[in-house]
Amino acid sequence: MHLLIFLFVLLMVLLSVGFFTLLERKVLSYIQFRSGPNSLGIMGLVQPFSDGLSLFLKELFIPLSSNLFIYFLCPLFSLFQSLFIWILFPIYFNSVDFFYGFIFFLSCSSIGVYGLIICGWSSNSCYSMLGCMRSVSQAISYEVSLSLIMLCYFLLLDSYSFIDLFKLQDNTWFIFLSFPLFLCWVSCCMAETNRTPFDFSEGESELVSGFNIEYGSGEFAFLFISEYSSIIFISLITCLMFLGGDYYSFFFFIKLIFMCFAFIWVRSCLPRYRYDKLMYLAWSGFLPLSLNYMFFFFYISFLCIYHFFL
Repeated sequence: MHLLIFLFVLLMVLLSVGFFTLLERKVLSYIQFRSGPNSLGIMGLVQPFSDGLSLFLKELFIPLSSNLFIYFLCPLFSLFQSLFIWILFPIYFNSVDFFYGFIFFLSCSSIGVYGLIICGWSSNSCYSMLGCMRSVSQAISYEVSLSLIMLCYFLLLDSYSFIDLFKLQDNTWFIFLSFPLFLCWVSCCMAETNRTPFDFSEGESELVSGFNIEYGSGEFAFLFISEYSSIIFISLITCLMFLGGDYYSFFFFIKLIFMCFAFIWVRSCLPRYRYDKLMYLAWSGFLPLSLNYMFFFFYISFLCIYHFFL
């Protein structure tokens, strides 16, 4: 039963990735005063299936200078890493009972950068190598702040389970308690998912396509699916942590769609920054703020424990 439900969740994730790409193309087109894909099906609803079919039916090119086995294995590694983390999705019959979901999330998200490194190195291309070097430098910068921001709320919760976040947000959402921390979280999430304005590993204007420049056909589709499924899961974690976490209600999924829309909205409005600007922002801006908030939440949890024993 657990296996069947997890396979059903994976099927829904893959479908949502397809329609998320359609949402992105539609939103970007309306912002740029054009209609976007509208030929296949009603309002272009069949377009994601057509794009996926055309990608997987294309010829697969193999660069002569690439490390062949690692070159083919790396997109599958990125895909499994991004789909494996969906075990944490709070459904009634979960595949694993995660009382340590926070630690599991940090472990899975931290190995995501290895997919970018191996993809860039195995292609033996100067552009892909520069893209993977950028991804390493930015990952060292933002992941410290990302972990500390999450640790703030789990200190207050006194648990490592994501599902327990709903208990503390009955009266008020965490976004109202710590709005600056929410803005830092969203910025770190955009760096985590390689999205504009922090998509340095894929900088098309200077790196052509970054770490995945040598990939095409199904291999590129695997990288594409892994990136967009990570975006949807990060939006889910954001709703659990900051926007109430009431995962039993239909309104929760409306908030999830809005967070996915926010990623597209930012892409359409902001230019790409230099990656040294992100590192400076992470070390001198996000890190001090997240540390101060961590001490603040630790003090609140200490006062709660003290009054409980009194």
